[in-house]
Amino acid sequence: MDEKASSIENLYEHIEAYSKTSLELYKLKAIDKTAEVASNLASSLIVITITSFFILFVNIGIAIWLGELLNKMYYGFFIVSAFYAIAALIIYQGRNKWIKMPISNSIITQYLK
Repeated sequence: MDEKASSIENLYEHIEAYSKTSLELYKLKAIDKTAEVASNLASSLIVITITSFFILFVNIGIAIWLGELLNKMYYGFFIVSAFYAIAALIIYQGRNKWIKMPISNSIITQYLK
């Protein structure tokens, strides 16, 4: 009888150790995935910021160049602004297909790796 009780206690200890180890493993996996998503987000934001500055200065240059060609500086800025207004409307119409879904799929893929 004593041997049977000892083996049950031993089994209970193994189950307890297994559950603690499993919980710790899940915590570490969650931390790893969160860190991966956060680092990807941070690096993407840095690239987007630098690219935005580049595009901004190129557009100012194009607006000034167009303004000089048309002999009115503000015409160049109006043309560049109209281009971006049209682009914004097109992107707004396709925002779910072009922006929302790819970002959602990317985040889900990173978490399921």
